Amino acid sequence: MSTPPRLPLKSIPATPDGPQAAAQPVALTVVGGLTGVAEGVPIAVRPDPRGDDGRRPVAWLHIVAPASWSVTPSARSWCTCGHDRHAIGRAAVLQLVAAHGEHRTACPLLNPTSKGRAAA
Repeated sequence: MSTPPRLPLKSIPATPDGPQAAAQPVALTVVGGLTGVAEGVPIAVRPDPRGDDGRRPVAWLHIVAPASWSVTPSARSWCTCGHDRHAIGRAAVLQLVAAHGEHRTACPLLNPTSKGRAAA
């Protein structure tokens, strides 16, 4: 019994034997001057409407107060100057909120030194 001849399933192109140069782009002649943008689009640079005003976050107060009265609340107050306090319980969290407000009025990063202004 003989097997029938196999027919090719796909047309596979022959592989080149060596490296070949890539096709070079065709040089186009330019009519008119070069434009940076599409015609009709204003090219004036406008100021950024969301410009940086120099303000950065310095002191944070994070309070976790679940809706259920059976769960104990907690809070954390921290600042980039090194102030870092934690509180657990309702009374302690209320005291920490007050202390955070006091720190914001006394923090050297939030209130640039009163020493320099007192001399002026």
